[in-house]
Amino acid sequence: MSTETRLIVRADDFGMCHAVDEAIVHAFRHGIVTVTSTMAPCPWFTEAARLAVQESLPVGVHQTLTCEWDWYRWGPLTGGPTLTGPDGSLHRTVEEVTATVAHDDAVAELVAQVGRFTAVGLRPEYLDHHMGSALPKAYAEVEARTGVPFLWGETYHLDSFHELTPREAGEKKQWLLDLLASLGPGLHMVVCHPGVPGPELASLTAPGSEPWPWAEHWRMADLAVVTDPDVRQAVEEAGIRLVSFRDVVS
Repeated sequence: MSTETRLIVRADDFGMCHAVDEAIVHAFRHGIVTVTSTMAPCPWFTEAARLAVQESLPVGVHQTLTCEWDWYRWGPLTGGPTLTGPDGSLHRTVEEVTATVAHDDAVAELVAQVGRFTAVGLRPEYLDHHMGSALPKAYAEVEARTGVPFLWGETYHLDSFHELTPREAGEKKQWLLDLLASLGPGLHMVVCHPGVPGPELASLTAPGSEPWPWAEHWRMADLAVVTDPDVRQAVEEAGIRLVSFRDVVS
């Protein structure tokens, strides 16, 4: 058994919008981010793909069957009739997807999303899901059809999984420092959602709506923490090796 402490720092929602793309690249260059989950149906995927190639940034497929925002909406790559709500965009919640989306429509869409990566020369390291698990059987079939391993399948074995994002700004840094100090040998993951503050993120959704904190509020704090020199120093002092999935395939 390895005695090494390895940490994957995953930045989610690459390709969602420019403010997220910019933040994730900055966090990869100057912070502790090691891999990013990327959203193929989103308007800024093309920029994200170019940046991933340019920066040699490891990517996974953030399998996307939802669009949670009030004012910023995107639709599927395919025409499955159960994939969209009344506005022609993807459903807003995981619960809506589970109740509404047909298995075959979901599989066709998610396979097309993987295909968009390969079409631009990207080789995704894994599959995961945006906002939560809506259709487990569909994810398993996409893994089988594409050969890209599902994060919660048999290929990768995480010893712990943690989320930085849903915490208030003043708590995040100390929480992460405490976590880093507590990690033992094994493979661990921390998920973050960096974003550059400004009108783009601020305008995604209405103040007071359920997804509002996930727009600008939590993302700018995530960016600050994962690029904080004290956090980098804590990683080094703890002897933690920062890795991506390509480093840990058994």
